[in-house]
Amino acid sequence: MHWFVARTFRTGVAILQTMGLDRAANFASAVARTLGPLFPENRLGAENIATCLPEKSADERKRILAGAWDSLARVAAEYIHLDAIAAQEPVVEGEGEGRLVIRGVEHFLSLRDDGKPGIIFAAHLANWELLAVTAVRYGLPLTAMFQPPSNMLVAGDLLQRRRELMGGLVPSYRGATFELVAALERGEHLGLLVDQAKPRGMQIPFFERPAPTNPLLGKLARQFDCPVHGARSVRLPGERFLIEITPPLDLPRDAEGKIDVYGAMVAVNQTVEGWVREHPEQWLWLHNRWMLPGR
Repeated sequence: MHWFVARTFRTGVAILQTMGLDRAANFASAVARTLGPLFPENRLGAENIATCLPEKSADERKRILAGAWDSLARVAAEYIHLDAIAAQEPVVEGEGEGRLVIRGVEHFLSLRDDGKPGIIFAAHLANWELLAVTAVRYGLPLTAMFQPPSNMLVAGDLLQRRRELMGGLVPSYRGATFELVAALERGEHLGLLVDQAKPRGMQIPFFERPAPTNPLLGKLARQFDCPVHGARSVRLPGERFLIEITPPLDLPRDAEGKIDVYGAMVAVNQTVEGWVREHPEQWLWLHNRWMLPGR
């Protein structure tokens, strides 16, 4: 069965590769918009949107949910053409048009040149895979955790492709935290996705509800007292993207002057919530972020 799934996966990749980026993304979007509502994740996404954005009308909520399926499908198609996207020269915002438009390039350069370790956090917004690709283009390779698929044949394909374009990757198995700590001890930089549920994680407010959140970022920031930046991708018309990196967050500290882990994670969740509210149709609403029973 694993061989069959891997074979099917590779065949699908080959077909989408022949289409080119724009056609592949539009095709994947059409399939997802048609089939997505048939999956149980669609109801979960609708409930999440209604609970988090009660001020939106029913039509607006339907548009946001359709946008979530659209964006997720486009990520899959864009991933197959990631090398073509990565080969294009990023354009600094306000200095022209390109496939990748960069906002906050000075923060990429500061992290690269300050001689200190650092952490960049991101969320599943638009095409989050492009953040690491962009960092590499600015000479700032990131070490990031990677959740491999259970199918080891598919996992091998994905891991090889990611390493070619994104720098260091640490499979999220037991002991992964030690590898991340070692990277910071070497003065390297981490890329962490922070918007997924963490069973038995810290209960941190997210859209005014407690959400189980992985405190790893806060613990590492406290241990190394290093700069922490947010980074996001925003989908623009025509398979173009805005890649933004924020200034370093001013994280709260305790009476000893050390970064407060809980307060740091509150600040991180607030940042991500702000991003989602700005472009709700580009976030991955289709998972049980609040770990609610029966969902």
